[in-house]
Amino acid sequence: MTRSKKLASARKDILAVAIGGALGTALRILLDILLSLVFFTMSLVSIMTINAIGALLLGFLVAGIWTRKSTPQWMKLAVGPGVLGGFTTFSGVMLQALLVQNPWATAGYLALSIGTSLFAALLGFWLGTPFAWKRATRKVAK
Repeated sequence: MTRSKKLASARKDILAVAIGGALGTALRILLDILLSLVFFTMSLVSIMTINAIGALLLGFLVAGIWTRKSTPQWMKLAVGPGVLGGFTTFSGVMLQALLVQNPWATAGYLALSIGTSLFAALLGFWLGTPFAWKRATRKVAK
């Protein structure tokens, strides 16, 4: 691959991540507002819910659709680091943990938040596995 083709490909990848990140951030803000209305501004719950949804979707995509050869690289970058990277927020979890101001409650919130996201990612991985690209098995004639 020539240098100009590599540069064009890199630009396309960066643009995909940037646009996806802007979209994911907008979706997170919208969902945070909606969840805050439901839970009466209890952003601890909304941030944990948002991160769990993002982890579930990422696990599903990584285990399933992204294993297909037909899925373009720019799309993986736009949706993964882009949309889902902008959608989820680890820094939001850290900020909420600092605002709790009780060491035991902070530890509990961090454990619950991280545990919920890990469980959601594993669930997404499990749910996405049936959608994975399956390699055709050939029977060897004896």
